[in-house]
Amino acid sequence: MTTSKDTDLLSMKALSQAAGCLKTMAHPCRIRMVEMLLIGEHTVGELAKACAIPSHMASEHLGVMRDRGLLKSERRGRSVYYMVAEAGLAGIIDCIQKRFGGSES
Repeated sequence: MTTSKDTDLLSMKALSQAAGCLKTMAHPCRIRMVEMLLIGEHTVGELAKACAIPSHMASEHLGVMRDRGLLKSERRGRSVYYMVAEAGLAGIIDCIQKRFGGSES
């Protein structure tokens, strides 16, 4: 029996895309980077420092998220600046902050 609630469910294709996005975000450094980028654009070096990782590792994380369409980048002189491309990331980060913020586990 199909109810009106069933018609509100996402398609399996949409759920597959959502799972891919969540898999991409499933790393503490990537979550930190997106947190920062939701506030404003940052260079690779700034993001690397905030995550306490080398710049080449930060570049790899950023590249994965950029290739997935979550971030975009812009070269200015010798620096590459990153910014959020997917507005929906704000909701994901908000959910994470509400659930896990305020206490160290």
